[in-house]
Amino acid sequence: MRSLALLVVGCVAAARVSAQQAATLRIGSAAARPGEKGSGFVDVPAGVDSGTRVPLTIVRGKDPGPTLALIAGTHGDEVAPVIALQRVRRELDPVRLAGTVLLVHVANLPSFLRRTIYYSPIDGKNLNRVYPGKRDGTVSERIADAITREIIERADYLVDIHAGDGNESLRPYTYWSPLGLNARADSIARQMALAWGNDYIVIDTARPHDLRASVYTQNTAHLRGKPALTTEAGYLGVPAEDMVTRNVQGVFRLLRYLKMLPGEVELVRHPLWFDRSEVLRSPGTGIWYPLVERGHAVQKGAVIGVVTDFFGDTTAAIAAPFAGVMLYVVATPAISAGEPLGMVGHPVEER
Repeated sequence: MRSLALLVVGCVAAARVSAQQAATLRIGSAAARPGEKGSGFVDVPAGVDSGTRVPLTIVRGKDPGPTLALIAGTHGDEVAPVIALQRVRRELDPVRLAGTVLLVHVANLPSFLRRTIYYSPIDGKNLNRVYPGKRDGTVSERIADAITREIIERADYLVDIHAGDGNESLRPYTYWSPLGLNARADSIARQMALAWGNDYIVIDTARPHDLRASVYTQNTAHLRGKPALTTEAGYLGVPAEDMVTRNVQGVFRLLRYLKMLPGEVELVRHPLWFDRSEVLRSPGTGIWYPLVERGHAVQKGAVIGVVTDFFGDTTAAIAAPFAGVMLYVVATPAISAGEPLGMVGHPVEER
């Protein structure tokens, strides 16, 4: 009798697991069962300002496995990742997939449609500085809240996929953020960075440790124990084919590393690690004249560009704070006080 009872309990448990696996996953108006794709929107209702929505696709594998969230369009004019995720949606076969992939096609639709750099045209805020967001906040904060609840909380792994904004000439790189709070998350994120494929990897240990003020998309996941990356590939607000392809390849390389797709795992063989980096900001408003390009090596004290007033008289010469590599350079003339001019990274031989 005891054996029969155990058999019955086992069958019930197996049936429950099978039913859960077969259940439809719904996020906003998107829905998918195992072996299916479904697209739709997460609504961000109007509040203190106008509302918006977030387009997403759910790809459910035929077999069970982890959930990977891929987020594009956090900044409105970073377009190569947006185009890349459309291709991923088309090419990713749920029959071969184990687990679930959540594709956030454009996180910041107001900024994307208005082609604004950094900031929302509605509330003037940077979406990647307001996480985990607020349900009763301004639109950027409400978008962050919706993505935190609907996407990040469901994910096991996350990649926030960026590019050079409409003003930034950028050399591809990846941020790895070991916070020292969760050894597993730090270690797996390091391997994810190598799997993604960018050979330049910036080590950022200075991200916030407060769940209530996580600030960044990637950091919001990482603080919850979910290994996460921020990647950068693309420049000047254009969908350059090589950058779109690089992002698509990064997705599929990562899916193979996570064993969500079959195939050989590829890791970057000779990464260049950057143990520190600094964003150089303009001391005044005027016209920016860069003297270096993305990927250029610079020596400490080298002038990377000058700021002039509107009449052409130089008001500031911007020098590299240390020897390193220009990871991105602002390549358009208009500049306001406090805005980025470029980013320099200091490389180390091994990590």
